Amino acid sequence: MGLGVDVHGSDYTKAAKRAVSDALRHSSLNFFEVTGKSPDDMHIEVVLGASPRGVIDSTEIIKEIPYGTVTVTVVPGGLDVAAPNGEDQLTMVNAAILVSFND
Repeated sequence: MGLGVDVHGSDYTKAAKRAVSDALRHSSLNFFEVTGKSPDDMHIEVVLGASPRGVIDSTEIIKEIPYGTVTVTVVPGGLDVAAPNGEDQLTMVNAAILVSFND
């Protein structure tokens, strides 16, 4: 699991990429070695929680994952916090990375 933030600019893709990077630092995708599988055998689902108003470029998110076949799903979540002056916002996106193998 990870959290990514864009402090200024409301760039949901930037926040999502940071969330994926954070999630990768909290996990180890190298466990495939003990399964007798290769990195290319991994099926990786990235689930992102973001404001429904946010637009996330899935192709940019896929580039963040070093192994396997990657899919990206965006669900309602994250958090947008408006600046007191209403001219900017803090944009937060959450990420979960799910890994599986075919039998």
